[in-house]
Amino acid sequence: MKLNEISDNPGAAKKGKRLGRGIGSGLGKTSGRGVKGQKARSGVAVNGFEGGQMPLHRRLPKRGFKNIFRADYNEVSLDRVAQAIEAGRLDATQTVTAEALVAAGVIRRVKDGVRLLGPGELGQAVTFEVAGASKPAAEAIAKAGGALVLPEAAAAE
Repeated sequence: MKLNEISDNPGAAKKGKRLGRGIGSGLGKTSGRGVKGQKARSGVAVNGFEGGQMPLHRRLPKRGFKNIFRADYNEVSLDRVAQAIEAGRLDATQTVTAEALVAAGVIRRVKDGVRLLGPGELGQAVTFEVAGASKPAAEAIAKAGGALVLPEAAAAE
């Protein structure tokens, strides 16, 4: 093997476009850039620029804000939990936690906790250890003879 015989695999390197090489090439004269002006020059990035006029994103009023400390809960209805218990994916004798709901396939991942929502009915007494519950959900759990364990911070509020 000699150095002048070394070559790349066919199709491995793509040839660049030859711009500005005559009318017959289809990319002559302006090299596919259209006509003259700012965008025909190199080094132009004009996204959102309106030629000196106040851009739209600056003309519109600012509104609201995003609270970066807001908790993002998984919202689960009691009906979904009841279906998982009936299907045998969730053990009603054990305490139902966020991790148990993930293992049962009721929720995909634990975010900042689980919040139970009504309406819905439980067929048996179940103990829940979750971040929160709506009033109808708490009443349905108590009616079925179950218990609802909430964190201390939420209970104090």
